[in-house]
Amino acid sequence: MDSPLREGVALPASTVASLRAALPEVAGRTVEAIITDVPSYAGALSGPMGATIRQAVELALGGFVSLVSGGSRDPRTPTAASVRGAYDLGRGEARSGRSMEALLAAYRIGARVSWRELSRTAVEADIDAATLAGFAELVFAFIDELSASSAAGHSDELAASGRVRRRRLERLAHLLLERAPADAVHAAVEAADWPPPATLTALVVPSEQARAVLTVVDPATLQPADELPALGDGERVLLLVPDVRRPALLASLTRRDVVVGPTVPWLEARTSYDRAERALALRAPEGEAFAVPDGVLDTDDLLARLVVHADPAAHAALRARALAPLAGVRPDTAARLEETLRAWLLHQGRRDDVAAALFVHPQTVRYRMGKVRELWGESLTDPQVVLDLVVALA
Repeated sequence: MDSPLREGVALPASTVASLRAALPEVAGRTVEAIITDVPSYAGALSGPMGATIRQAVELALGGFVSLVSGGSRDPRTPTAASVRGAYDLGRGEARSGRSMEALLAAYRIGARVSWRELSRTAVEADIDAATLAGFAELVFAFIDELSASSAAGHSDELAASGRVRRRRLERLAHLLLERAPADAVHAAVEAADWPPPATLTALVVPSEQARAVLTVVDPATLQPADELPALGDGERVLLLVPDVRRPALLASLTRRDVVVGPTVPWLEARTSYDRAERALALRAPEGEAFAVPDGVLDTDDLLARLVVHADPAAHAALRARALAPLAGVRPDTAARLEETLRAWLLHQGRRDDVAAALFVHPQTVRYRMGKVRELWGESLTDPQVVLDLVVALA
């Protein structure tokens, strides 16, 4: 059976008056208990802030006392103003850096102390046992409503501040990629509350692998919000990773199709991205000669090739000129001679090494190089011709 309070029967006016008179003391003891029992609030409720919190506790309990004094509202349900105040309190606690656990612990302690103090006053006013039990239920239900509202405010503030900070970090990443003036970058760093590292390293990652890669890199990694045209239409994403230990990073990326740019001073992050982007372009269509394979691609291992391919048009013109003697040869034969000439140049004419690299017999190498000498003649002894061929075939 419902208690009299649940049926809307109000407490006697004298009891309500006693409860209201006790509110300042109840609020003070509640705040003291929170300070003592919740480490996050140690030292936080002194001075003006402490006075504000005490006043808020007193107002909340005063609102409850008003509801049990005979109003038509359900005394378990706080007023809209009390709910809004609790919601704002939750948001403020999130902005202050206190966790949800600390906030709810404060409410639990507050409920316990408030009930202890209010029930003492009620007992002194000779409230019968049934009414006292109903009164206890109402106190805890009322505070549960307030704590739920504060928890919602705390969650909403974290979500909102998280979105704001994420946008600020994205803006910082774009400023770095745009090579914005240093003062603009430093202002963005301060706004995003992002501690600048010594270095940044660009990683170009397939979109479907980005989440997995993010689990093995620094949480302070930057990621631009917008897709970068050079990375395809959402096919890949760019990550700017702070202060990597390169060997450990490369080991953690095994079996990932990641292009790893150079590690550079953090304000020069665009340099790392540019080199990673150029390395990505070296991954030619499958089957093309000398294409870079899939897997972890460390740009530090590709410096010569990156230099050679820095001007694709010039490289194409050089190939056309240097390999002109092959123009009249059947395509399949030309491809084999080109492959053999490249290996011969790289292995400095050591026939057995060339054969091993091409998985052919040394006599095959001798035969093919005989054809090459017929096509190029004495020019193969010209250092400039040799240089052009090395670069053309790189």
